Amino acid sequence: MNIALLGFGVVGSGVYEWCRDREDLNVTRVLVRSPKPAVADISTTDFNDIVTDPAIDIVAEVMGGLHPAYEYVTAAMKAGKHVVTANKALIAAYYTELTSLAREMGVGLLCTAAVGGGIPWLVNLARVRKLDAIERLGGIMNGTSNFIMDAMHAAPVSFPAILKEAQDLGYAEADPSADIDGDDIRRKLVISANIAFDAVLEEEDIPMFGIRTVTDSDIATFKAKGFTCKLLATAAAAEKGVCAYIEPTLVSADALEAAVPKNFNLITYEGVNMGRQSYYGQGAGQMPTAANVVQDCLTILGGERGFYTHNATPMALDGENEAHPYYVRTSAPDQWLEDNTAERWETGVVTGAVNTYEMLAWAKKQLTVDPALFIAGIA
Repeated sequence: MNIALLGFGVVGSGVYEWCRDREDLNVTRVLVRSPKPAVADISTTDFNDIVTDPAIDIVAEVMGGLHPAYEYVTAAMKAGKHVVTANKALIAAYYTELTSLAREMGVGLLCTAAVGGGIPWLVNLARVRKLDAIERLGGIMNGTSNFIMDAMHAAPVSFPAILKEAQDLGYAEADPSADIDGDDIRRKLVISANIAFDAVLEEEDIPMFGIRTVTDSDIATFKAKGFTCKLLATAAAAEKGVCAYIEPTLVSADALEAAVPKNFNLITYEGVNMGRQSYYGQGAGQMPTAANVVQDCLTILGGERGFYTHNATPMALDGENEAHPYYVRTSAPDQWLEDNTAERWETGVVTGAVNTYEMLAWAKKQLTVDPALFIAGIA
């Protein structure tokens, strides 16, 4: 099959390298914004050269962003071309439209690299769905936030200092908001939950709390109590829909999540009959991420069409039955917090079991009173 790459950055050049010596997948066109000597003979700055070329079978979108990626991807599918993408923002934002269009046109739409980078998470999630029902999924889904939390547990270091190191190493962007506040994870969680539960969740509706305000004093307290703090995503089947949220979470120091180092990910599902299965590996990186793009191309070459699931039903967020204790550090405790406090730790308080959605709503409001607030669920 002939592949056209939209973009030739880190991932795009990795896809090119993976395909270079293959006979079954050939990169024949590359859309670029500026000259790229490595692909000068096959590059173009005009997307029409790709969408109107009948010899191109697969369009691999690795440029990122919503626009013009959305316009390019929809045009490609309408032209009867299969689409592979690493763009989580695109899939999360236009989930219903893109998956419906793929079914309508009878083309493949795969995005394994969009969730977990080099981890074959989505393909295995879809695979187990054919046999078992998923009760719960989630875990560590962002390498930047895990790098920061891992470093803060390894040695006393302030959040601003380790964030700067992450930026210097290329793990964090100049504007790290998407990673440390949870937006990146939320997009990955939306895609995963939609596939697991045949759902359509609205990204902006899922509550979250990030790690921006964690301190080295918080971490020292957690370690003294036998806990490790990780930024975790959770989605679970609920009576009235899906319960989904993102929050810092204190896990036992001997839990699998506690052992995940540096910028690695650990993503887990729990099946009714299969039980727990976890997938560990590089959540980013050129060749691991590009490998999943190429694997998706091979899946299409093998005859697969459509998306990972054929069903997409809009579902409500239902956190009614989700509750657990929380660690809370705030300089402005209110009556609600006092009423729910069960014990006091060196740097904060611990609540009794509190409804997760209620706590995350309280924390969002409390940040306007105390911008240094930090909370963490206790698993």
